[in-house]
Amino acid sequence: MDKSALTDMLEDIALLLELKGENPFKARAYVNAARALDAYEGDLGSLISEGRLGELAGIGEALQQKITEWAKNGRLEYYEALKASVPEGLLALTEIPALGPKKIKALHEKLRITNVAELEAACQAHKVRELEGFGAKTEEKILAGIAQSREYSSLFRYAEAWAQAEEIREALRDHEAVVQLSVAGSLRRGKEIVKDLDFVASSRQPQDVMDYFVTLPWVKQVTGHGTTKSSVVLTSGIAADLRVVSDGEYPYALHHFTGSKEHNVAMRQRAIAQGKKLSEWGLFEIVPGKKKKGVEEEEGKRVPCRTEEGIFAALGLQYIPPELRENLGEIEAAEKREIPRLVEWTQLRGTFHCHTNWSDGKNTLAEMAGEARELGLEYLGIADHSKSSFQANGLSEARLAEQIEMIAKLNSQVKDFHVFAGSEVDILKDGRLDFPDDVLAKLDYVVASVHNVLNQDEEEMTKRVIRAMENEHVTMLGHATGRLLLQREPSKINLGKIIDCAARTGTWIELNCSTWRMDMDWRWWHRARDLGVKCAINPDAHRISHFAMLRHGVTMARKGWLRREDVVNTMTLADVKKALK
Repeated sequence: MDKSALTDMLEDIALLLELKGENPFKARAYVNAARALDAYEGDLGSLISEGRLGELAGIGEALQQKITEWAKNGRLEYYEALKASVPEGLLALTEIPALGPKKIKALHEKLRITNVAELEAACQAHKVRELEGFGAKTEEKILAGIAQSREYSSLFRYAEAWAQAEEIREALRDHEAVVQLSVAGSLRRGKEIVKDLDFVASSRQPQDVMDYFVTLPWVKQVTGHGTTKSSVVLTSGIAADLRVVSDGEYPYALHHFTGSKEHNVAMRQRAIAQGKKLSEWGLFEIVPGKKKKGVEEEEGKRVPCRTEEGIFAALGLQYIPPELRENLGEIEAAEKREIPRLVEWTQLRGTFHCHTNWSDGKNTLAEMAGEARELGLEYLGIADHSKSSFQANGLSEARLAEQIEMIAKLNSQVKDFHVFAGSEVDILKDGRLDFPDDVLAKLDYVVASVHNVLNQDEEEMTKRVIRAMENEHVTMLGHATGRLLLQREPSKINLGKIIDCAARTGTWIELNCSTWRMDMDWRWWHRARDLGVKCAINPDAHRISHFAMLRHGVTMARKGWLRREDVVNTMTLADVKKALK
């Protein structure tokens, strides 16, 4: 049972109904059903086959019938008819920022626009600004949104690409002819956005491996099929390359295809300075004086390196972890033996900034705590939204007090695990916090975050956040820039000043490892670390499955040169309690 396909269909139905101008409550019913199914952690197939869909909130008899029909036949006639009644290109318009169903409906009815190309032409001809409810600024935003959508169309968020890569890697490992295998490219380096997937393998039967690769069930299109390299496009839309080499060539190929390009160029230059040549095929001693195809030197004997570590050692360098290979000082540090031991996934003991169904989370307090404990964590911080986040069912002072009592009761019942009572408190437009100090003082910790008025200029936003960080009750800054990867650009904010403020006030900065955020960006963590600013790796979990994002957060922390001692949630429970006091 592909739950994601079902929920996607229900959400599409809701959009199509809105585009047709149907009753908004009817459309909302499909959205609510999709959310209920998405939140269901049990066996959805059994729930449907046993006729128990009605047990889920928001799913009435009519929706039960439609979902059952889809599960039984693999399609829903109602959905197919609805799609046929709406021009195909209208759904694509919903992907453009600044365009909602009502505006799209108006554009279709008044300008007969049915796709992105027609919309772009109408904006360029200044026809859109003439419509009631639009104007010149909206027209400009639409054009910017179209350009942004095109830029993002071939890009993928790290967590999504990683999940796809894991499936393919596991499948390739099952092939008997594969000896060594690794993900390479920007995904191995931990880039938050990737363009494609790269795999490097070794085998004595490369053609067999290639033939197997291009027939994997996730392959939509084969764009290249050779003996040493094959390229495909997956059903998810992401492109993937597989290169197969011999065992002897494997470490060199893995290093080369991991990149980055800038790192590889610097490494090749270092090799040349030592009378060597580094390529995807090996590290060779250069033999001077011989002529070959007009070149007065040629490759000599390959320097034997069984691993990537051997390549770095042969060039007089400490091993450089893949996450650091961006030519941002890692080679100079490796020469001085100053590459730190980076934080590891297994060193995490707890996390903060997690939501429950008290606000907009999907699981109960007990379920979130139970899952964290089951994962081997020692503590969990609950930080439901504050009252100004009404769209997220933010807690009032009274509800927060009630939750604090419930957390205390839970802690009295469990001896080997601790739940901290926190809150994700909105930073208001002027920098004030959403709760008064006497309420904040009752909490174990406070995550201060910006959720609205994200369009302030850099000076205003920076002052706003700094004012919040200077409050003595604020423990950490949440998702510093408010970005949503491939969806919303970061707010204009001076992160240099924010980091300086954190160093001065002792405020922790969150590395929000939600698949949509990865915020604060890895490029700033080296500076923060050097100033003594502590990092809290938080999943911003809204359901128990989101705890899996912690592993990706550690990857981003490693990319920011962070060590165990730089990450607060590697501390023991006793040390965290002391730190929070």
